[in-house]
Amino acid sequence: MARLSYLLRRGASYYARARIPLDLIDIVGKKELVKALGTKDENDAKRRLWPVVEAWNCQFDDLRSRRMLTPDDKADATWQHYTGTLERYEQARQSMPNAADVEAATERAVERVQREGIDVRDPLAALDASLDVMVLKQGRALDTQARRAKLDAMRKHLAEGEAALINHEVDDYIDRNKLLIDPLSPDRGDLARKMMRAEIEGLERTIERDQGDYSGAPKDPIVKPATGASREQAAPGEGIMELFEQYARENPNGVKADTLNQARRDIETFVDHVGSTCPVHRIDKKAAREWKSLLIKYPVKASESKAFAGMRLAQIVKHNETVGKPTITPRTVNRYLSSLGAFCGWLVDHGYVDDNPVADMFLAKEKRKNKPVFAVDQMNTLFKSPLFTGCRSDEAPRFWALPGNIVIRDHRYWVPLIMLYSGARPAEIAQLAVTDVRQQHGHWIMHITEEGDGDDKSTKTEGSMRVVPIHPELIKLGFIEYRKGIEKTGETRRLFPLAERNERGQMIADFSREFPRYLERIGLKVGRGLSLYSFRHGATDALRRAGYLDDQFGFILGHASGSTTGRYGVMPQGMLQQRVDLVNSIAYPGLDLKHLAP
Repeated sequence: MARLSYLLRRGASYYARARIPLDLIDIVGKKELVKALGTKDENDAKRRLWPVVEAWNCQFDDLRSRRMLTPDDKADATWQHYTGTLERYEQARQSMPNAADVEAATERAVERVQREGIDVRDPLAALDASLDVMVLKQGRALDTQARRAKLDAMRKHLAEGEAALINHEVDDYIDRNKLLIDPLSPDRGDLARKMMRAEIEGLERTIERDQGDYSGAPKDPIVKPATGASREQAAPGEGIMELFEQYARENPNGVKADTLNQARRDIETFVDHVGSTCPVHRIDKKAAREWKSLLIKYPVKASESKAFAGMRLAQIVKHNETVGKPTITPRTVNRYLSSLGAFCGWLVDHGYVDDNPVADMFLAKEKRKNKPVFAVDQMNTLFKSPLFTGCRSDEAPRFWALPGNIVIRDHRYWVPLIMLYSGARPAEIAQLAVTDVRQQHGHWIMHITEEGDGDDKSTKTEGSMRVVPIHPELIKLGFIEYRKGIEKTGETRRLFPLAERNERGQMIADFSREFPRYLERIGLKVGRGLSLYSFRHGATDALRRAGYLDDQFGFILGHASGSTTGRYGVMPQGMLQQRVDLVNSIAYPGLDLKHLAP
């Protein structure tokens, strides 16, 4: 039987052992913890093992609950230590004896001498009888002397870079405020120096107060009230994510659920930066600026990478200096800022903040590069590849590129072809209902709409709802026969029953992600470039080749503003004929699809 993974034997002795979680290695400074269990008996070792392991797990949980040290924390620690020094002084002074206490002690000493017949001529006896009175009389002077000695020592240690006199205070502040800081880091040394400077100022004020002067104020410029938000705790119902959920329920801009979910994830990274207890009214320019500076260095898909498992935003950015993964684009940074900006706009409207801190903070827009489109020879290669002519298996994407006898004729086959001859978006096609493909005025049309099929459909905008004629080439390839075949199976709703949404509600997102990988497997692309959307851009170019201007065919691609006609799909014959002419003009000279025809 294998030994417990936490139990280690060295020689005759047993030890507890645990691997440090990946996200905590940089913090702990080692990859493994080992502790002697103090026994050579295996059964006894097992009994002693679990309390040790449990303590380590609690330690790991504690580290994960902490947040990174910020400049606001340092300012807060400095001011707290200064005021704390003065408060301790005042409490000590209040407990020190006054003249009445000394007089009462003197009377008690005289009574004792008389009662016990003490011979005051004996020096030792006299000292014993008067000791309490002497201590009371000298208490204030001794306390002042001790504070002067500590002040001198603190100044000397500050000059020498020694932190022994303040270390326990620094550790206490870090623990109380759940901060994450390497004991050997420059940040901790800086915090210690600031707290020493604060105590020096505090001790100087106490010595002035010994003389009755309470007018003194800190001369050191760093010793001042902290104005940062990090120390303030959110009131119930006024946490950032609490109010975001209220904002999401109201959905003032009427955005889709997926967009709201994306905004939620974006803003969670902001909360990761400022802390979950930060009150919403403390979202300011400084916090947004610091968050943006981290986002600029944030790696792509960090939340999905094992390299950053369990890490927080600042940790991820720091760790990526070693890992070297590519960072998100300025456009993606702006998406994060836009999510926070929209939420802050709602906060302004509801009086939680005075101004939108994200205003004027967006990065300059990247110059858009021309989207890559398929060349005709590439399309000929693609449509003669196994995904369209017969593959080994349709169970996993890795089999699609291998020749075989399995013929795929579901959305994976039809979506690229329909995009090629319509310019429609992949999700718009994949969500079509059987009734969305029908005849109107003698023409087969495709009605792209949010309505029908249980209202489980969506378009990018309301203007994206439209009527698109079916291209003659698609009819030749058997698209209408496919539609009739689906109807014969008894399917009354979905034209592509196997097309699925992912957990974020995105239609055929998995296929959209796998398609570029398929192109790589068949040798049509290397790195970034061609994708499903290349068909949409190819259709755009085809319309331009036919002599149309962008503003003449934008509505076919779903770029036009919404209309009742687009919503219900009922069009006068003349308007439909114009669309038929547009779609029929899409052509790719040299493209050969005869082998796909039934």
